[in-house]
Amino acid sequence: MTHLDKIEALSVHILREAYREFKNLVMLWSIGKDSTVLLWLARKAFFGHVPFPLMHIDTGFKIPEMITFRDQLVRELHLDLIVGQNVTALAEKQTFPDKRLSRVACCRVLKTEALKHALSADWPRERFDHTLGKYVREEKPEVFTGVIVGARADEEGSRSKERYFSARDEQSEWDVADQPPELWGQFKTDFAPGTHVRIHPLLDWTELNIWEYIERENIPVIPLYFNRGDGRRYRSLGCAPCTGPVESTAANVAEIIEELRSGKFANIAERSGREQDKEDSGTLETLRRGGYM
Repeated sequence: MTHLDKIEALSVHILREAYREFKNLVMLWSIGKDSTVLLWLARKAFFGHVPFPLMHIDTGFKIPEMITFRDQLVRELHLDLIVGQNVTALAEKQTFPDKRLSRVACCRVLKTEALKHALSADWPRERFDHTLGKYVREEKPEVFTGVIVGARADEEGSRSKERYFSARDEQSEWDVADQPPELWGQFKTDFAPGTHVRIHPLLDWTELNIWEYIERENIPVIPLYFNRGDGRRYRSLGCAPCTGPVESTAANVAEIIEELRSGKFANIAERSGREQDKEDSGTLETLRRGGYM
């Protein structure tokens, strides 16, 4: 087995364990490369079918191509997609682009709070109706306590502190110091009632592994990841006002792999284009402790 075969097998195992152990299960889909690889792994784990819904937290400020890509794939693969959004904050313009909040506070409102309320089903959610071909409001939304996430330990410091099965409390808040050991391939999946559990099948994948797998499996990704003639491309995707491209001439998957293997970005963080990460040191860990993805 190659290294890709081994990490693929472990991810498939984690997905199947999660499906067996957690009844109220949902997979977060940010539409980026990692969560799209996670989607492909789920389809492989369950023989072409994803037996749980996907959820996208729409901040209202995503790069437009991301939403186009999302809806195209939902239709092509007949995915069960739920969309959560903090419609109140957007309507009242309580956001960074409207100059009412800092970037960090905006993330907390449009991402963390939107996610927590979408999971608990106490805010309205929309679900794609394949018969009607559009998103409609859910009449009887389900509460989700098992959440599959495409986080990788190498992407950012706080993610390296996660477990494959990582417990949150009833408010989705994370106590970093209170986590079970995961030794010799043994995973704790038995948690107290009310516990929210984040499941991380990609925890030990690297950025290079992701692109190698995309190449091997021929997985579609948003063209924003490729240089389109201006010497720049996105390495990480987020909201348009707070996410910038990096300098790169890589115009396809093979060239991105070559670029990563060359060490071009060895000393440059993958999320270096995310302005909110620069606003305050430790920002992402603070957000994640409070319930962020």
